Amino acid sequence: MVSRSLFWLVLLVIAVGAMAFFVPGGSDPWKESQLMAPAALAKVLNDPAAHKPVIFSVGPGADIKRSVEIGPAQDAANLQKLRQELSKLNKDEEVVIVCGCCPFANCPNIRPAFNLLNEMKFTRHKLLDLPHNLKVDWISKGYPMN
Repeated sequence: MVSRSLFWLVLLVIAVGAMAFFVPGGSDPWKESQLMAPAALAKVLNDPAAHKPVIFSVGPGADIKRSVEIGPAQDAANLQKLRQELSKLNKDEEVVIVCGCCPFANCPNIRPAFNLLNEMKFTRHKLLDLPHNLKVDWISKGYPMN
């Protein structure tokens, strides 16, 4: 009886560990300090004197003002396109990644894009904190659009 219970416990631990590895929300490659509030980015975009970050849209469209459309980063070709665009920048350039297709836990695009920034050793990269989606967290607030 004990060995059967132990077997199921071990199986459960393995399954939970596997889910954390394979589920999009299982492991986030960014730190809390690397999340940029929508209001903060909107303020920078609305200030003519402010230094503007390079904004890459790694989701379905480039709706945020000054964003460069890469396309969904879950696709290898789009991730390669992002790599090419990033290779043109200094590693200390301020870069903001945006998707907004869905809640972070379900987003297939932000993790590959952010992992690429980490891999390429960028030092000032952020993820626009859109926990719900672009419509709720950006558009409905009247923030700057293309």
